[in-house]
Amino acid sequence: MTKRTWGVLLGGVAAVIALVLFWPGEATSQSDLIVSPQRGPFTSMVTTTGELRAKNSVGVYATRRGQRHGIYEMKVLNRVTEGTIVEAGDFVAELDPSDLSSKLREAQLNLEKAQSQFIQTQLDTTLDMTQNRDNLVDLRYAMEEAEIKKEQSIYESPSVQRQAQIDYEKAKRNHDRAVSNYVTKVRQAEAKMAEVGAERSKVQQQVDEMLRLQSEFTIFAPKAGMVIYRNEWGREIDMTIRAWDPIVATLPDLSVMESITYINEVDIQKIQLGQAVEVGLDAMPELQLTGVVTDIANVGSSSPTSDAKVFEVKVEIAKPDSTLRPAMTTSNSILVAEMDDALRVPLETIHAQDSLRYVFKKAGRGAVRQEILLGLINENEAVIEAGLSEADELFLSVPADTTGLPLRRLGDDTTLADAR
Repeated sequence: MTKRTWGVLLGGVAAVIALVLFWPGEATSQSDLIVSPQRGPFTSMVTTTGELRAKNSVGVYATRRGQRHGIYEMKVLNRVTEGTIVEAGDFVAELDPSDLSSKLREAQLNLEKAQSQFIQTQLDTTLDMTQNRDNLVDLRYAMEEAEIKKEQSIYESPSVQRQAQIDYEKAKRNHDRAVSNYVTKVRQAEAKMAEVGAERSKVQQQVDEMLRLQSEFTIFAPKAGMVIYRNEWGREIDMTIRAWDPIVATLPDLSVMESITYINEVDIQKIQLGQAVEVGLDAMPELQLTGVVTDIANVGSSSPTSDAKVFEVKVEIAKPDSTLRPAMTTSNSILVAEMDDALRVPLETIHAQDSLRYVFKKAGRGAVRQEILLGLINENEAVIEAGLSEADELFLSVPADTTGLPLRRLGDDTTLADAR
């Protein structure tokens, strides 16, 4: 091979190397992943976890009468296992009677005191009234003696007759005053006996009520059903029954079930009554259920796992299966939007800078930043309202070198996507 031939070959190789290494606008490499917008059906779902609950249930309540005796909290001493099937009248729970027993003993002591006070007052009154009646008899005798002396004085001098008259009048006045005072003392005695009698009856009533209340500390099922204890955020509540919330358990109607879920404040605006829901069960993945949104809370509450606010949403299960049980964990996929024909791209291709939304679009051997107008968004994809077409090629990740990449705004050669 001649030197001329070798020169031509080496020059060609150098030209190829220079072309590869120094081609203007080079921004792609074999490691860049490229995707194109896809056109077709699009659904937007909000997916959350929830818990099954019977829509209708009968409450099993503790007695409400403990408040009358200063009992505002009652511990559950014994109870049947959750999920137990009971018949009407079956044992459900037993409350700790310690506080009531203490108050009952105190009331019984008060009753003994009231009974003693009643007897003592009765004896004192009887003795006092006996003395008053004896005094009346003595005064009547004295009055009669004075009257006899007055009658016998008619044969005496006028002064003796006058003295006899005065003695009789004094005796009669003392007797009449004693009779009047006796009537008053009888009324006083009756009032005093009524007072101690009322106090004794009051304490007796308290004792009787406490004895009846004591029998109510054993709680029975009002009807047949499955015993379910209340839970809060998936955690069983403290089994202390409070006077203002005396429910012990519920007996759910398993023929109508609903999933209780909580939607964060970002997604709650998407949720509407009547939206279709796909419901799955963690315990039975093979069982797929459907439901519909029937209730949306107007006021949010704090989530136990974050600082965000969540809103309770109820999903009624259509045609519940006989195997469903309250407190089962559910997955709820709520269909919030659906489009028959939409241009969509993966969320990984979309980038943001303040209010600007854009993608890295392949242009020749380089790339540009293309502004886009977003439509609906789901967990994986977003609908493109304007800025892209099916023929465009997008970077699934940020290109290795974005220095100096131009920005193409929507007004500059915009391609509209007929997403509707």
